[in-house]
Amino acid sequence: MKKKVLSVLLVAAMTVSMLTGCGNKPAGNDAQSAAPSEASKETEAAAETTASAEDETLTVWCWDPNFNVYAMKQAEKAYQVDHPNFKLDIQEKVYSDIETALITAAEAGDYSTLPDIFLMQDYSFHKNATNYPGIFTALDDCGIDFSQFSMGKLADSTVDGTHYGIPFDNGATIMAIRSDMVEAAGLKVEDFKDTTWSEFMELSKKVMAANDVPMLTCSGGSEIVIEMLQSAGASPMVDGKVSLVDNKALKKAIETYKQLIDEGIMADYTDWDQYIASMNKGTAAGVIQGCWIMSSIQAAEDQAGKWAIVNMPKLDDVEGATNYANCGGASWAVSSNCKNTDLAFDFLNATFGADVDLYDDLLVNAGAIASYLPAAQSETYNEGNEFYGGQAVYKDIVEFAGHVPGIDYGAYYSDIRSALTDAITNVVQKNADIDTEIKNAQDTVEFNIAE
Repeated sequence: MKKKVLSVLLVAAMTVSMLTGCGNKPAGNDAQSAAPSEASKETEAAAETTASAEDETLTVWCWDPNFNVYAMKQAEKAYQVDHPNFKLDIQEKVYSDIETALITAAEAGDYSTLPDIFLMQDYSFHKNATNYPGIFTALDDCGIDFSQFSMGKLADSTVDGTHYGIPFDNGATIMAIRSDMVEAAGLKVEDFKDTTWSEFMELSKKVMAANDVPMLTCSGGSEIVIEMLQSAGASPMVDGKVSLVDNKALKKAIETYKQLIDEGIMADYTDWDQYIASMNKGTAAGVIQGCWIMSSIQAAEDQAGKWAIVNMPKLDDVEGATNYANCGGASWAVSSNCKNTDLAFDFLNATFGADVDLYDDLLVNAGAIASYLPAAQSETYNEGNEFYGGQAVYKDIVEFAGHVPGIDYGAYYSDIRSALTDAITNVVQKNADIDTEIKNAQDTVEFNIAE
């Protein structure tokens, strides 16, 4: 793009020079000979217009036409109100292709193939910023007030104190429960708010007895254990070193998970379709998951008015434990190949960094819940949702996000999760010793890091 603009400007400059040279007569000729010709003026104006238009175009990579692609199109429209020449070149790419393109550029040392802005899954930031730092432009001076976002969400895209991502969607953990099943047990939804896991289990047994179904369904041990870990603010990496052994919160989380399974309070499905069906068919009274699970819950239209949202239980006897965690999501990044970082910064600041009206639109039309905390104050976020019995669930979810502790996975989220999955499987299915399995998990992660 720069070459094209430069080319146009050079042609314009040469044209002006040639015209001026041809009209360079000895002193004493009329004033017209000293003034640029009309053709020269038109050429200069055309060059300036072309340069201006191209300078106000940013290229974006993202992947879901009904979600983040839609969000970028709406952000473009919002920014164009005060910047009519602004334009986005939005290129839809499968996320795995984005990752591959980023890594290919980094390993080749040629970042010219990258867009100005791209969307990255949160759990990939530490890995890529650590292994391929040349991909990113740091965002600390972009003008955004990062304190207005969920700290738990920001932790995923902040590496060594430097911000590399602007949060897009909200992955705050929710506990969605069947209000009708809770009431059948003589309880209220409010009874499940702000509980510890031991309190939750006692309440759950009453719901199970009244409805003859497990209280919770889950899709694999490591995910909910990691949510428990985050809810306590307990990082699996400390000062760049693996910290699974002697991690009190981790041991307590695995103990809690085992108790949930052993006592039949939670059913664990390895098949995703069966997991979703357990919610939709009423063979479980609730689920703990990132708030994005709501779209799957709401697929069962016959259950409208029978669900409610509360925060998750917190670990017993763990210092710093909370009722809040985050699971999943993505954030916007600015590449090192950005042609106009000032424009990219201003665009992102004015839209995803400040525009509550934009977040209202994305909630209504794309189902994207903000992790921008001021969005919770809007009328749209405070409206009751009939599927959840009139509860203002989106306001509650943004408020949950504001309490999520930030934890550090370093560049090894996938390694940690995989090792913990093996440990949890052995504890639950083989009754293996928890301390031994945690030690094995730490050894596995350390071995992978050392490779």
